[in-house]
Amino acid sequence: MNAQIIPIGAAAFIGLLFGSFLNVLIHRLPQEKSVVGGRSKCPSCDTTIRWFDNLPVLSYLILAGRCRNCRKRISIVYPMVELISATIAAFCVFKYGVSLKAVWIYGFLASLLVITIIDWRHRIIPDELSIGGTVFGWIGAFVCLDITLIESFIGSMVGGGLLLGIALLYKVVRKIDGMGGGDVKLMAMIGAFLGWKMVFPVLFFASLFGSIYGIYLITRGGNNKTAVAFGSFLAPSATVVLLVGARLWGSYFAL
Repeated sequence: MNAQIIPIGAAAFIGLLFGSFLNVLIHRLPQEKSVVGGRSKCPSCDTTIRWFDNLPVLSYLILAGRCRNCRKRISIVYPMVELISATIAAFCVFKYGVSLKAVWIYGFLASLLVITIIDWRHRIIPDELSIGGTVFGWIGAFVCLDITLIESFIGSMVGGGLLLGIALLYKVVRKIDGMGGGDVKLMAMIGAFLGWKMVFPVLFFASLFGSIYGIYLITRGGNNKTAVAFGSFLAPSATVVLLVGARLWGSYFAL
């Protein structure tokens, strides 16, 4: 166990640093801005953030959660994303060791984190994440994941195909769009990483919690046409299934 402490700590530190980049993706992708060029700026006063005010978590604490220039509040989401990124990285190294698999699983979980926040805020899922993530999953299946490349391809087709079929059926029956293309591409990505078997529990959990949230919205004055960011339920559900999916699947068939 002691031998694991150093690599796990290093992974957490790297994950913390990379969390800052995840925040860049969350902020810039919906605006179709470059994620590699340009300095970060305060969203309130547009002042360029200096490097010592951009240290993960630490700067947020030093500045008491406010911009140094305009003193407007900085969203708690920024340090939370950095801390979650560090936790994910540490978990991956703890579970899979210092390996390619740990890198691939971190990339998958970090992408799901970014997708959850973007979809919740903007009702969009950038293709750079979903389509790029699908290809990343296929490559991972070839080099390090626990599923074969064929299983990964089938997972993408089953995941994306199921959601596309549901979306088309909903439109035929209700005469309105019930699901965006981004959700379909996200399920293709999830299938690429988890394989076709795990697609079903992901959809189950996402539908369950999405329905509960939909009922909550109705009690708050919404109706059955109130939009729900389904991708922000699919992505966390995929995380849950990655962590406990094999046991869930085995328990289901044990019944």
